[in-house]
Amino acid sequence: MKNSAGIVFRSIILILIGITIGFFISDNNINNHNIGFTIGSSDKITKVLNLVKNNYVDSVNVDSLQGVTVNNLLQGLDPHSLYLQPQRAQYINENLEGGFTGIGLEYQLLRDTLVITTVYPDGPAATAGLVAGDKIIKVNQKKFSGKRITAEHVNDIFRGESGSDIVLSVLTPASSAIKAYHIKRGRVNLSSIDAAYMVTPDIGYIKISKFAITTDPDFRTAISKLKTLGLKKLVLDIRENGGGYLNAATALADEFLRKNKLIVYTKGDHEERKDYFSTDSGTFQDGKLAVIIDEYSASASEILAGALQDLDRAIIVGRRSFGKGLVQQQFSFPDGSAVNLTVARYYTPSGRSIQKSYKDGIETYHNEIAERMRKGEFFSAQSNLNDSVFKGASPYHTISGKKVFSGGGIMPDVFVPQDSTANTYLVQQLNSRQVFTAYVIDNLQPQLNKFTTAEEFIKQYTVSDDELDRFILYASQTIKEIDSHDLLISKPTIKTMLKAYAAHFKWGNDAYFEAINSTDITLQKAIAAVN
Repeated sequence: MKNSAGIVFRSIILILIGITIGFFISDNNINNHNIGFTIGSSDKITKVLNLVKNNYVDSVNVDSLQGVTVNNLLQGLDPHSLYLQPQRAQYINENLEGGFTGIGLEYQLLRDTLVITTVYPDGPAATAGLVAGDKIIKVNQKKFSGKRITAEHVNDIFRGESGSDIVLSVLTPASSAIKAYHIKRGRVNLSSIDAAYMVTPDIGYIKISKFAITTDPDFRTAISKLKTLGLKKLVLDIRENGGGYLNAATALADEFLRKNKLIVYTKGDHEERKDYFSTDSGTFQDGKLAVIIDEYSASASEILAGALQDLDRAIIVGRRSFGKGLVQQQFSFPDGSAVNLTVARYYTPSGRSIQKSYKDGIETYHNEIAERMRKGEFFSAQSNLNDSVFKGASPYHTISGKKVFSGGGIMPDVFVPQDSTANTYLVQQLNSRQVFTAYVIDNLQPQLNKFTTAEEFIKQYTVSDDELDRFILYASQTIKEIDSHDLLISKPTIKTMLKAYAAHFKWGNDAYFEAINSTDITLQKAIAAVN
């Protein structure tokens, strides 16, 4: 689904799920280590599990219990050493390896019917001719609707061996006739780039959702396209980017740096120091650069932002980043499960470790973002500096002598407070319950068909007050109690998001972000920073 497409106003829970992906991975994960899970018979953990299996009063899934036991052990070490069940490990690795085997579409279950909302370019579904708005009525001649359809069930049906066949019976918006599509499952590519377009005649905008194997080539393709459109300066948006492969972050940093600049170094008790240097092969070494971060920019995102800040290569705009400075290595088991074990810390070029403290336990660690909000850090730059981590003198400076901080994330050069009207509980509900896309499917397709291009739609279409009223009435069928105060202050945001979802439905991610960013103060600050 669009989760890694990076919806700006998604619910906090969904954001954290996306971020977790970045917490799990390191550069060494590309070549996974395999280790057996059987522990010697003298080991206490094995003995206890065997006692439970053979003697406990009730039936127990020992395999599941084993995973919980291992995870509890790892979580006692640090917040990012984790045990992954096979399905979770597969999802994370596929997401960062640039693709999967399937048919390549996103969907929404609307009134127990699967409606296609996005078709991935060049995937099997796109090749077959499926488009957004199509309704899948049957799969392999069997009815495919009803309350029993779940995301897991859809995933099991659409995934499969490369080259295997699936037949979809589809009802299109423009016809009442059902058409059968014979599709061969195949490779579906997942880009790291959510959007790449020009925000002014000479300033480009690129949003990156993760640091995967394909991130650097994806970036090179995007920057090349924008250069043909007149790009001289760049805004790089890594908000809500939870990270990924360390090597992907260093490769992207290399795109902006001259030769032999230290990007980052890693070391641990069992890992010798390893330095990562730029190579002078970058595609954007000279133009002005701003990087947008927020409290959900983590891990590899912080490696990139920290390097470009320390080397005075970019202006960092937004809010303090997450503060994850630990490197994990993945060890996989024969059953497909895996352990991500912290093996090193990383340090920015000035020597900073930006890992926030976890001495008060896992729960406190994961509640730290909420605590920042409670203390007002999302709304005041000074509130950040009042944190005990940042009080007093700092031994760390950029090349030009500007003071920078360690121990709690990357502090931006230009602070931009959170827009409280854009993240009300009502907006979160509308997002999480997919009301925007549902309304587009049910009501806006005729209006969308009046526009031939995304550019024409974005310039000419506005959500009227009457349209907003119709949307709220529609939403009330799903959200029974709509807070009047939330509605009053969030009306401009809801209008913007409705337009953005409509743009995405017809024209994809670039159109979505171009619409959603039209009222984004943080982007405006970043544009001002490079002008």
